[in-house]
Amino acid sequence: MDTDVLIVGAGPAGLATAACLAREGIDAIVVDRGSVVGESWNRRYSRLHLHTPRIQSALPGLRMPRRFGRWVAKDDVAWYLRVYARRAGIHPRFGTAVTRIDPTDGGWTATTESGPISARQVVVATGYNSTPLPPRWPGQETFAGTVVHASEYQDAAPYRGRSVLVVGAGNTGAEIAADLAEQGAREVRLSIRTPPNLIPRQAGGIPTTLLAMPMDFLPAWAVDPVNRLLQRVTLGDLTRYGMPAPRAGVVAQARATGLTPTIDVGLVAALRAGTVTPVAALERFEAGEAVLADGTRVTPDAVIAAIGYTTGLNPVLGHLGVLDERGAPVVLGARTTLPGLRFVGLSTPLKGLLFQIGLHARAASRAIARDLRV
Repeated sequence: MDTDVLIVGAGPAGLATAACLAREGIDAIVVDRGSVVGESWNRRYSRLHLHTPRIQSALPGLRMPRRFGRWVAKDDVAWYLRVYARRAGIHPRFGTAVTRIDPTDGGWTATTESGPISARQVVVATGYNSTPLPPRWPGQETFAGTVVHASEYQDAAPYRGRSVLVVGAGNTGAEIAADLAEQGAREVRLSIRTPPNLIPRQAGGIPTTLLAMPMDFLPAWAVDPVNRLLQRVTLGDLTRYGMPAPRAGVVAQARATGLTPTIDVGLVAALRAGTVTPVAALERFEAGEAVLADGTRVTPDAVIAAIGYTTGLNPVLGHLGVLDERGAPVVLGARTTLPGLRFVGLSTPLKGLLFQIGLHARAASRAIARDLRV
């Protein structure tokens, strides 16, 4: 074996797991297809801040500095991850993409572009939003404007004075739409297929992700009436501004679709001001126009596709039966579907991903330590 534990991914989940394993006296090899710690955070759009408060976002063993403020900016997250790796003595092997993982006698073998790596245990920590879904609509080649995935969006500067259609009303699409409206886009439409559950970032000074901590295990019928009351009291009736009502409550929708609620960081103000207009889902392009599900035709200068990501794990692990229909792992943290293979950081919890990463990293590390002692 090359190592007792191989960790695939050097983002927050991979680093947290490596640090927790080190406290158990276990060294791990950490590999990542990128080039530096915090690379994915550096690439994200300029406006982005964590939706969980600083106190709820730190990884095991290292607090985030108070100077970051309550809502941590994405560049500060990248800096924090670099410091975390350095203090924990984690030195990932970058430029090492894992293309397949297979069980072998007594362990696992990961196929990489630079050769195989064998390990007794493997932790996959590549992230839930690993691979952007490519924007592809019928007739897209007839559209004269630009079509980009939201992962390519940095700021509103290229779109000032232009008409933009943002497709997708999840957290990314909603925030990009608000950013465009605030920074001078001439017209912003928000194309919605699945009506989101909009919730405030905080209620009465309390972050809503803190309020959501028990909701990951309580039944939807018990908590969604409370969520609906909170939404109505804090945000009001948004259907008057053209937002379609969600088809299910916060918890019910999250469990059925994997979609977390959309946390308001500017969209509601833009809806009230009329600077963002909700429209129907984008169906196709025809004769250079965008055709919506209700038959409306619009001609934006640009389309930003906030249509989501995949885990990118099907080519790597799809042959093992450990993934669900969305390509996400069936079990997480300490639990295993196959002995010695675990997943950390590949979920969409209501209480916030970074907080959940800490819980799963600790649990997975303890379980691995028990396995290796056998």
